[in-house]
Amino acid sequence: QLQLVESGGGLVQPGGSLRLSCAASGFSLDYYAIGWFRQAPGKELEGVSCISRSGGSTNYADSVKGRFTISRDNAKNTVYLQMNSLKPEDTAVYYCAAASGSCRWSIHSYDYWGQGTQVTVSS
Repeated sequence: QLQLVESGGGLVQPGGSLRLSCAASGFSLDYYAIGWFRQAPGKELEGVSCISRSGGSTNYADSVKGRFTISRDNAKNTVYLQMNSLKPEDTAVYYCAAASGSCRWSIHSYDYWGQGTQVTVSS
């Protein structure tokens, strides 16, 4: 069974950090660009970050630049999203997704999606 599983979400105070993981099972992430998306209550799904298959290229939404870092460990078949200096507006369900092509912001470019992990930033 091909699936992506996110983990690492939780409740954190403003200014805090979390690291999300996206682990694949049933297929190798080596051949996929991986994107992170998020959906806040009442809002549309938005792209947060993406990393190319080799890891040599990364993209970030303006809202998270300088605070979030995406990385991948193909040996562990896992992609990470390090989130620092978290703000209440980062509160959302975070999803990872795999695209057989290159990084894109369009959700329609992605072939596999995880179930999501909740991130809540609140004091």
